[in-house]
Amino acid sequence: MNRDLTVVVADDDDVLRSLLVLNLEAEGMNVHEAQNGAQALQFALTHQPDLIVLDVMMPVHDGLKVLRALKDEPSTANIPVILLTARAAPEEVEEGWRAGADFYVTKPFHMDKLLDFIDEVASVTQS
Repeated sequence: MNRDLTVVVADDDDVLRSLLVLNLEAEGMNVHEAQNGAQALQFALTHQPDLIVLDVMMPVHDGLKVLRALKDEPSTANIPVILLTARAAPEEVEEGWRAGADFYVTKPFHMDKLLDFIDEVASVTQS
């Protein structure tokens, strides 16, 4: 799979965010970090990344607020978003889907599974 993608990783957990960045860069992706939802939204609006990996529980703007804003904005509405979150209750997962998530991955997660989701999203967006 061609993983020449620009990806935003938004998570307020510095260790997890660094782990994600390291692994995605090792797969050939161009990764930009955001420590909160506002940074993720601003980057997406100005740079139009290929994909966003977004935590739900973050300061400034939570991930669901960011996701809704992205989907409401014509210039970012088609950017795939993977929610990566500890929120795993059925109603929380449903809320993520309703907000417009392309995939919903719960923590703890396996990096290989996340990469599978990224490959699936990339194959759809690049075809």
